[in-house]
Amino acid sequence: MAFTGLALAILLVGHGAAQSINGHGRQITNNTPPFVQKAENIGPEDSSKLIEVTLWLRLNNQDTFHQLVRELYQKDSPRFHQWLTPAEFNSGFGPTAEGASAVQDFLTSHNLNVVSVGRNNLYVRARGTVGDVQRAFHVQIAKFNVAGKTYRANTSDPVIDGPAGSFVAAISGLADLKFQPHSVRPTDPETNKPFPPVSLGGVGTDGLFFEGDCFRPPEVDVFTTHGNLPIATYQGNRYGADINNNQQGHLPPCGYGPSDLHTAYKLDPVYNAGYDGTEQTVVIVDAFGSPTIQQDSELFSQVYGLPDINLTVLCPSGMCTQSDQGWATETSLDVEYSHAIAPRAAIILVVAKTNDDQDIADALSYAITNNLGSVISNSYGEPESTVSPALLDEYNNIVGQGAAFGISVHFSSGDCGDFVPCGTAAPDVSFPADLPTATSVGGTSLSLKKNRTIDFQTGWGNNITRIANRLSQGNTPVVPPLFLGFDFGSGGGTSAYFAKPPFQSKLPGAFRLGPDIAYVADPFTGVEVICDGDSCGGPPGPAVSVIGGTSLSCPMFSGLWAVAAQKAGAALGQAAQLLYGLPPSATDDIVPVGSKNDVTGVIQTSNGKLVFSAADLVPPLENTTTFYSAIYNSPFSTRWFALSFGTDTSLTTGPGWDNVTGNGTPTGMPFLNAVAHAAGH
Repeated sequence: MAFTGLALAILLVGHGAAQSINGHGRQITNNTPPFVQKAENIGPEDSSKLIEVTLWLRLNNQDTFHQLVRELYQKDSPRFHQWLTPAEFNSGFGPTAEGASAVQDFLTSHNLNVVSVGRNNLYVRARGTVGDVQRAFHVQIAKFNVAGKTYRANTSDPVIDGPAGSFVAAISGLADLKFQPHSVRPTDPETNKPFPPVSLGGVGTDGLFFEGDCFRPPEVDVFTTHGNLPIATYQGNRYGADINNNQQGHLPPCGYGPSDLHTAYKLDPVYNAGYDGTEQTVVIVDAFGSPTIQQDSELFSQVYGLPDINLTVLCPSGMCTQSDQGWATETSLDVEYSHAIAPRAAIILVVAKTNDDQDIADALSYAITNNLGSVISNSYGEPESTVSPALLDEYNNIVGQGAAFGISVHFSSGDCGDFVPCGTAAPDVSFPADLPTATSVGGTSLSLKKNRTIDFQTGWGNNITRIANRLSQGNTPVVPPLFLGFDFGSGGGTSAYFAKPPFQSKLPGAFRLGPDIAYVADPFTGVEVICDGDSCGGPPGPAVSVIGGTSLSCPMFSGLWAVAAQKAGAALGQAAQLLYGLPPSATDDIVPVGSKNDVTGVIQTSNGKLVFSAADLVPPLENTTTFYSAIYNSPFSTRWFALSFGTDTSLTTGPGWDNVTGNGTPTGMPFLNAVAHAAGH
């Protein structure tokens, strides 16, 4: 679907601009994080602290470039899907060498050391003390308490003296916002302690955690106080195997392997037809990486019967030596499950030296400007409300270049629903999944039958309530039940900044909506990931974990998009542009799933009965009225819980597009055929 002129202005021009200040310096407007207006200022940043800042340069011949991008996505244009090459972009639209030189001169004249100049003069990066940065840009940099976390940020928009200001679109690094990976493990809801990795042992291609009856028939469970009152009786569906059954294949929580997903999502006929990602490349951007990713992903391929992985690791900053267990887990999940869905595609992992937004932007820009592959998977984010409009625009410009090159850039939609449970003052969406130039991937919960076909899918969102104590405490009832509320769920909703792009013209409202598409993400119905314990935490040596999050759904969809490009015989460009015009057969619409056997309970006390309906047991339901709940005996603590599925903060599923799962989950070959047809192939 074509871009309109208004949408193009939103997608590629942005809202901010440099303004002249009294005829001297130029102010880089909208370059202050919004939180500085409301967050607690806890004092100035240390003026002697060394920091790095990145000055992003404005494009050359922007109007011409914008018009060209419009034509690339207009089906009636002779330029439809005639993608630009990086060389064409650089020669016609890249920032000028003159601008890069002027910016370097400005920085060095203000006692800042130039660290690097970006490819195609896209940016200039410099290092210096906070004091020198403050003087150079006429700002104050303070520390702020934001939802219990400390961030530094400039308190006003920066000003650049002299001619350099006219070349600068945005400055990052004044604030130290950091992206967080969108992978989650099943956890003890009271301690946040994750289910520990298990030594790989003799796991076979059927996996270690899959339980054919993970969602089991209803049962009645009675908890007494050492045989006396109070006595609690709960009845309803059951989730997970009994925790005293420790045989492989029967360990809670549920964890699927590649072959389970191939069957569930009807991918075996796709592979049998020869569409497996051959001659395609999936690019993955992560921070820090994992020191054992090569051997872990090779072992993953061997254990689960996949073709040998073709993995290349690139470190554009020259640093791949740092390590972080959370990001190593993220890296393993991204690599292994893009490979699981596109088993013969090459994978290029581009490692940012840190999770700082300017380092991630550098790695993403590197992947795009070097045209490493036709799809880029990114499984990280932060609340949109924490990011300055100038930086939102700059990321959108970077990803917009990918759209011009025929690259589809995907971001996970987040793991905290509407973000309110994670500390935002109002419902929020995840950045960069909010970008109109990108494709946002949400998440589902997935129940499989014994034959691995789909039993049911819900939008991912879990609430949890403790109903009985530890086994060592006699499984005594909790009176009243301990309502722990929302655990985690798919991100989505309405951007407060980006206007609705044309491909969402049939959806309500005036702003960008997310997500666009979905795959399994619920860690209670997650996947098995192999990572050495020294990298990801756990026992030394190869270990298998159950992991979920939209960090799972994003690389899965990225793998499928590579297969779609193989099927079409050409790069397809931004996936979201095509997803809204597909026939109903291309996706499974995810709607609310309920059960007549949702968990209910009665507690008999010396003062009478406490009666709990299904809705009473898993609050808060907010906008949700239909959900699935089950009794769950946690392997973490041996406590008992009522666990819900399809309860995602204020977000809800429904017929057609919804703000939890977008347009639903792909249906295998019908999806690939529909995409190829929509792209004219």
